[in-house]
Amino acid sequence: MMRSLFSGVSGLNNHQLRMDVVGNNIANVNTTGFKRGRVNFEDLLSQSLAGASRPTDVKGGVNPKQVGLGMMIGSIDTIHTQGALQTTGVNTDLAIMGEGFFVERFGEKTIYSRNGAFGLDRDGFLVNPANGFRVQGFRAVQNPDGSVAIDTQADLKDVIIPVGAKDPAKMTKIVNYHSNLNALTPVLPPNANEAQQIEGSWRTSINVVDSRGQTQEVAITFRKFVDPNTNQAVDNRWRASVTVVDADKRTVGAVQAKVNAQNDAATNEFIVQFNRAGAMESIVDGTVAPGAQATPLQGANQKMDVNLSYTIAGSEPMALTLALGTAGLYDGITQFASQSSTKAYFQDGRKMGYLEGFQIDDSGVITGSYTNGTSRPLGRVAVSTFTNPGGLTKVGESYFSESNNSGRAMIHGPGEVNAGSVRAGTVEMSNVDMANELTDMIITQRGFQVNSRTITTADTLLEELLRLKR
Repeated sequence: MMRSLFSGVSGLNNHQLRMDVVGNNIANVNTTGFKRGRVNFEDLLSQSLAGASRPTDVKGGVNPKQVGLGMMIGSIDTIHTQGALQTTGVNTDLAIMGEGFFVERFGEKTIYSRNGAFGLDRDGFLVNPANGFRVQGFRAVQNPDGSVAIDTQADLKDVIIPVGAKDPAKMTKIVNYHSNLNALTPVLPPNANEAQQIEGSWRTSINVVDSRGQTQEVAITFRKFVDPNTNQAVDNRWRASVTVVDADKRTVGAVQAKVNAQNDAATNEFIVQFNRAGAMESIVDGTVAPGAQATPLQGANQKMDVNLSYTIAGSEPMALTLALGTAGLYDGITQFASQSSTKAYFQDGRKMGYLEGFQIDDSGVITGSYTNGTSRPLGRVAVSTFTNPGGLTKVGESYFSESNNSGRAMIHGPGEVNAGSVRAGTVEMSNVDMANELTDMIITQRGFQVNSRTITTADTLLEELLRLKR
């Protein structure tokens, strides 16, 4: 009879503990990144009244006779199912879609969380604003060629987004051209008036940047080539002259446009020859030293580049490449009987600018936008995965730490290997299901009640025994 009392007590205690877990789940129904708990019960020891016996020739076997001594907690599991995403519109808020945890650090301690409600501190570090823990990720590095890439092989660093930081000016090194010169453009006559000059030439320009971030306008004027010996136009041949105007609208002197870098006598002119199919065939310097022979650039797939140089006071000497296209192809300047539309569509220089904004993509890459119109990666948020995430230890504030059974943290970029992708402007809500929790609450309450009835019923039986003495 005493066994039923202790069984009832074990039922009360453990149903109370289950109620604690259910209450904690309900309390955190709106906690960002919270993962609900689940209690599993097991029966306790069983007292054997009689053992089992095997069958014989005359009778069958007998099962053992055992009386259970109550129940116990088998496990309290953390359920890491995906929570719903809530849109916040804050670009520093992140949510993980799939497996993984954000990595955060304070001092030498590293912890993990699904709570991506982040913000920036005064120094530009991406942090949890509730406690200042810094989000970890991969830093951007500059390659020797000037490009920027994310170094995912380096150790994790604090993610920093330096809003307002400067992007230094970069001197223009190359200008790309594209489109068409009208084959029907008339030859420019001697002493042409303004209308004839407009009709008989085509001008294209682009702003380039020097080492101090100043801009100059580089313009190329194309006109049909006239043989100086015969005064006749040469089919499919154009003379191009390059002029440079500084920021104060003053024409820059001593501009050299060289096809052959060894041609010291080159001026600001060069000659372009097209084939009958409208593709460039060759280019050559417009001026050479007396008695010298101009060496053209020609041949299939030859890059049609002109080396432009000039000097701006106070800046490094300008030396840039005018990339007109490829000989025999149509990837640059062409000559067809269509409207002239030659454009300089790209130059790789930039003025000095300030970081004014940023965005985070699904792979966790943080791309900064600068006031000079450029954008480049600033870093990448890291995601950690575990062999057994259920083995992580809850340490409060929606954080987890490694345990002996979770396995070591495996660090990835979002979307790599088995790590989930991230969604900027959203946070992951709790994965608590209120309907399930309230149902579980009712079941737990009834379990507690019937276990209390077991105790009161056993007490009634003991009372009857006491009455026998009277």
